Formats: sequence, C-alpha cells, structure tokens
Amino acid sequence: MTEIHPLACVDKNAELGENVKVEPFALIESGAVLGDGCSVGSNALVTSFARIGEEVKIHNGAVVGTQPQDLKFGGEDTVLEVGDRTVIREFASLNRGTVAYGKTTIGSDCLIMAYAHIAHDCIIGNHVILANSVNMGGHVVIGDFAIVGGMVPIHQFVRIGAHSMIGGGFRVPSDIPPFVTAAGDPLGYKGVNSIGLKRRGYKPETIKALHGAYKLIYRSGLNISQAIEKVKEEIEQIPEVIVIIDFFESRENRGIMK
Repeated sequence: MTEIHPLACVDKNAELGENVKVEPFALIESGAVLGDGCSVGSNALVTSFARIGEEVKIHNGAVVGTQPQDLKFGGEDTVLEVGDRTVIREFASLNRGTVAYGKTTIGSDCLIMAYAHIAHDCIIGNHVILANSVNMGGHVVIGDFAIVGGMVPIHQFVRIGAHSMIGGGFRVPSDIPPFVTAAGDPLGYKGVNSIGLKRRGYKPETIKALHGAYKLIYRSGLNISQAIEKVKEEIEQIPEVIVIIDFFESRENRGIMK
C-alpha cells in the first residue's frame, strides 16, 4: 500500500506505482513518474521531468530531475531516467538532459552516494558506484560496474569504461579504459582491476588476457595505434579484449588516460 505522509507535497498529476512511500516535506511535482516500491525521503525533490524505475530509494534532501547547469539550456522538455533498485543518497543532485541528448540516464542497481552530482546528458550504466561528492560535468559516460572514489571531479565528455575503478580525490580529465584501476596526479594507469573482476566471477585466463593487453598498451613503449595492432596480433580475441580495442579505437576529443 502506498504511504504518503500528510506533510509531504505530492501533486495529483504525479504517477506513483504501488507500495510507494513518501516521507514528510518531500515534494513530488506534476508529471513525475515513480515505479512500484519506491521511497522518497524527507525534503527530497522529484521534479516533473523525473522518470524513476521500481524500488528506487531516494534519501533525504536529494534533488532528482532538476534543470541542467548549462548556459546553453533553453528550457526544452527533457528528462532524467533512473533504473530499478538504484539508491540515491542524501543531498545528491541529478540533472535532466539538454537538447543535445534529451535525457540523463542512470542504470539499475547503482549506488549514488551523498552529495554526488550527475550533470546533464550523462549516461551511467548498471551497478555503478559513485562515492561521496563525485562531481561530473555534462555528457559523461560511465560503463557497467565502474566504481568512482569520493571527491572525484570528472571533466565533461569523459568516458569511463566498464569494471574500472578510480581512486578517491583524483581529477579525471580524460577517458578511463575498461577493466583498469586509475589513481595519481596526474591520473594514470595502475593495473588491471583484478580484485573487482575476481569478485564478479571473471576466470583467471580472462584476467590474464587483460593483463597481457594492457601490458602492450601501457608498458611496451609503443604508441596507442601500434599497441592496439599488437593486441590484435598477440592477444586472444575474447569479448573483453575486443571491448578494450573498441574503446581505444573510438577515442574522441578528451583523449585516453596516459
């Protein structure tokens, strides 16, 4: 049964699923959509432009679906989409998209910790963890199972590959390849994210292939194009290695971590 506290403000034109719980002083605007089993903490704001999946937990003071912090934004109708079972902790701010992409998307089973900021037109995969006070610019793309440490600023248009892990407090000015750990100032390659991959059931031979690929890319002294050709020639072309090749071959204006 849906429970709306008498001191909450829920517009009659908001769409709430079954078993939704809304705490005191939360504000849910007209047009907002929340799936079954969601909870909205006290003083949280869910705007008209939010499209929230099932069993999402929005904690106290979080703001979800607010206007982009982009001077080019012209008031266009855009949305913020959040997948099922994602947790949005206290005072996180999640902006909707601009005309550039039309929406900001956050996948399922993510954990967005306190004071994190997800900007306009970002694309966040599934099972992503953003620790406290991660702050990203617009158009950031983060792959599945990536983990970003606390107080990390991420430059606009950066891509962060799946299963990567970024240490807390380090600035991210360029793309982070998949399956790696990154730390230092300037941010640099620190190895394959072996512990994370083992926890997720990756086989030893797969992790060994990833080590081989990144040894060629980051430790051989070759430039990126040469190293990728070597990876194609010398490393078994399992799906994970192909993901690495595709990531490097599709690099764009931000460049890739050194």
